[in-house]
Amino acid sequence: MVDAGMVRPECPVRRPGQLRVVAVNYRDFDGGVSRGRLVVRRDVARSVARIFTRIFESGFRIRQMRPIDEFGGDDAASQAADNTSAFNCRQPDQNNSPYAESPHANGRAIDINPRENPWRDFRCDCWEPLARHAERTRGLGKILSGGAVWRAFVSEGWIWQDIDVPDYMHFDTGYPSVPWRPGRR
Repeated sequence: MVDAGMVRPECPVRRPGQLRVVAVNYRDFDGGVSRGRLVVRRDVARSVARIFTRIFESGFRIRQMRPIDEFGGDDAASQAADNTSAFNCRQPDQNNSPYAESPHANGRAIDINPRENPWRDFRCDCWEPLARHAERTRGLGKILSGGAVWRAFVSEGWIWQDIDVPDYMHFDTGYPSVPWRPGRR
């Protein structure tokens, strides 16, 4: 069940019923199996389940996976905790896209392992949450073009970092966020 507090009047998603919680297994950084939850738009829930099944089967490591409401909707706090998350009707000062078009606010975007896969914040011309892993080289929890995570998303028609600045943690269904259709590239 999606918490009604996650959806505010200014969100593109107007009702909690438009969202689903997708519970999936993932391999944690110690190699163990953990259970995580992603909140996504109802129309992409099955796609997300298939994607994360493939990611799990590949052995890719994820630090943690918790809904953004467990961080009070604070994207910076979620990223600092290296949390993999999806839906977030962010506050305007935490948004790097037009508010109503934000793929996260529409429930059609997922950020994976922010520390290992940072984004370039144009407001400060810096890497967030930190620059240490900005270079795209192999490493635990890092997403690479053509790698297992990339293949899992692309096979479902999702797009990697579809914005004007590098955003290595980010996959979405298109920008501006539009309804997902099978086979859409």
